[in-house]
Amino acid sequence: MPEPVRVLVTGAAGQIAYSLLYSIGNGSVFGKDQPIILVLLDITPMMGVLDGVLMELQDCALPLLKDVIATDKEEVAFKDLDVAILVGSMPRRDGMERKDLLKANVKIFKSQGAALDKYAKKSVKVIVVGNPANTNCLTASKSAPSIPKENFSCLTRLDHNRAKAQIALKLGVTSEDVKNVIIWGNHSSTQYPDVNHAKVKLQGKEVGVYEALKNDSWLKGDFITVTLPSLPTPPRLCSSAAPLSSRLENCPVRCLLRKPSVTTSGTSGSEPQRESSCPWALSLTATPTVSPTTCCTRSLSQSRIRHGRLLKVSLLMTSHVRRWILLQRNCQKKKKLLLNFFPLPD
Repeated sequence: MPEPVRVLVTGAAGQIAYSLLYSIGNGSVFGKDQPIILVLLDITPMMGVLDGVLMELQDCALPLLKDVIATDKEEVAFKDLDVAILVGSMPRRDGMERKDLLKANVKIFKSQGAALDKYAKKSVKVIVVGNPANTNCLTASKSAPSIPKENFSCLTRLDHNRAKAQIALKLGVTSEDVKNVIIWGNHSSTQYPDVNHAKVKLQGKEVGVYEALKNDSWLKGDFITVTLPSLPTPPRLCSSAAPLSSRLENCPVRCLLRKPSVTTSGTSGSEPQRESSCPWALSLTATPTVSPTTCCTRSLSQSRIRHGRLLKVSLLMTSHVRRWILLQRNCQKKKKLLLNFFPLPD
């Protein structure tokens, strides 16, 4: 069995990380024979929640998970990293443009980039998830001058997937039948989904999207509006955003799970060629705005579904129990502290 890879996930107490960590630990991301040392980083006020996440991972007894480290210290989290998945960032509020996040996030990613430069291996692969992803990625890269620029990548696959899905829904086909969609520009309201080279499979034959849809006004109007990430939720979900808000975290997680296990051999539809026997080494150096070719197998997809069900049934239950226990312990501590200062009368 190969040596363990040291993987950092920032914002590890958040919803996106919560959905991601189990899949990293069970081999869905880095391979079924690749041992993992998982490092969880979050801010100090979230350490209570992070300890609960740590206990859940320990309770899973995942064979590939050789160690789990939960910390709020950068010098511990970034030491000797092989892979850094930078999920944590300032969240976007209602009515905020992504550019409004820059002032807060530039401080976060400057600090994390400097920590990568100081403590991580120079061969570390970095994927930035926190929005605005491409700007945060540039900030981190600029702050880590000793790490090659090609080792940094960011996740804009969600926007690409959304564009594919909208075309597929309009034509009544599956997303797998649509290819060569490209996302240009900044990851904000200035972003532009390009379908000039896109193809769709109809009745066994590939045709251009413009030719297939015969609806130029939709492609140049509503389609662009729907795929833009400038709102907290896509326009088609605004009316039901409240009940969906927690589940919307699954979209970036699904995209993130696929990114380290695919390679960008182009979007010609040919079978992807693996560059390495380690899936985690693939595609992290890819141009982030171009769609990678997926190499997820049917069996892996079915495996993820099974693990997802297990996560809901067992881990969610464990989560509630653990948090209840932690709450009870905190209550007992507070009660003892109060009694020290204010003893009950005899």
